[in-house]
Amino acid sequence: MFIQHVFRVALPCSLMAGAVGFAAHQALEAADHFDPPARTGSDTNTVGFDVAADIADLYAFHDADNVYLSIGFGGPSATNLPGFYDPDVLYTINVSNSGTRTDVEFPIEIRFGRDGVNPGIEVRNLPGATLLRGPVERNLTTANGIMVRAGVFDDPFFFDPQGLRDSRATGNLSFNNTRNRFANLNSTFVVIAIPRRLLDQGQPLDIWSTSARIRS
Repeated sequence: MFIQHVFRVALPCSLMAGAVGFAAHQALEAADHFDPPARTGSDTNTVGFDVAADIADLYAFHDADNVYLSIGFGGPSATNLPGFYDPDVLYTINVSNSGTRTDVEFPIEIRFGRDGVNPGIEVRNLPGATLLRGPVERNLTTANGIMVRAGVFDDPFFFDPQGLRDSRATGNLSFNNTRNRFANLNSTFVVIAIPRRLLDQGQPLDIWSTSARIRS
């Protein structure tokens, strides 16, 4: 069985030294929930769904020192549930920094082990780094300064689905900024902080993610 979800975040700015602002016309297609096969509802029931392979969000941003990449999946989930660390799902964060937007210079591959509720994580193809392995819920650092953490986090996405349904039904904008479907719910995230010097080629970055179930 093979399933794949693709989300692209284009950051049309050069990661040169100094303060760099993202251009106003950047392309963002990052948010997605409830899309794996057989998952069609919006509740927090996880029975019968391929929750682990369901990419929720891809975040990409930077500060003066690092580029931050974050992929979320397995959510939104009730806060009493553990993280979704499925050893048969391969997550990939693809990074293109050469200016040729379809080339992938860094296909960062993420896998989890088979050690129960709190397994280890394995990350390959980090810029200038060898294979990184370690436990979840802990900051892991490579020799060249890349930090990786996998764990359960409060889902940061904010959305009012009822407002969307009402807007579609009536033709009038009906969103309510006090209604947040994702409030007090968790998602599993892998967060990666990469020093800017390891990615800066004077070209825009293109970043997109996939998930693939590689064993049935």
